[in-house]
Amino acid sequence: MSVNAVTRRAAIRSLGAFAGLSFCAVRPALAENAIRFRDIKVDVAPLRASAGDPTAEWVEDTLPSALAKALGAYLVPGERSGATLVARIKYIYLGSTGGAGQRGASQDSMEGDLIVGGLRRPAADTPLRAISNYDPTAADQALVEEAMHGRVVALAQAFAGWTPRQLGL
Repeated sequence: MSVNAVTRRAAIRSLGAFAGLSFCAVRPALAENAIRFRDIKVDVAPLRASAGDPTAEWVEDTLPSALAKALGAYLVPGERSGATLVARIKYIYLGSTGGAGQRGASQDSMEGDLIVGGLRRPAADTPLRAISNYDPTAADQALVEEAMHGRVVALAQAFAGWTPRQLGL
């Protein structure tokens, strides 16, 4: 066996070191290529058709600021090369308040699509379903509208919180 011969173990070790260096070099490049948003819009027309107001209005009031907070690191307002994010909300399902879950809690969910447009490629449409737990209190029975509003706000915040991950950011 010659001196230049490479053992299998040495080859694997070298490959592992190369892969580790490659990963470290690629990771910052991926972060630099993350989508930047110049604008965030919320479309509640499908929700308005399915649930009506005031539910659609509550989402329309709450979701833009929740999305701006969740995507703060990726916002570049006014930048011409930035993308536009449209959150199209289709449905809200409010679980029963009869205590079907643990300690009377129930699950609420919001379904919609995240549409990224304004780039030099076709718009990307990503579905998202967010879930929020609702734990009723005695006051909720007397203040039904306030309780419903709180549930919708919690769903909007959950939806916004999942947005970066769902978009791969």
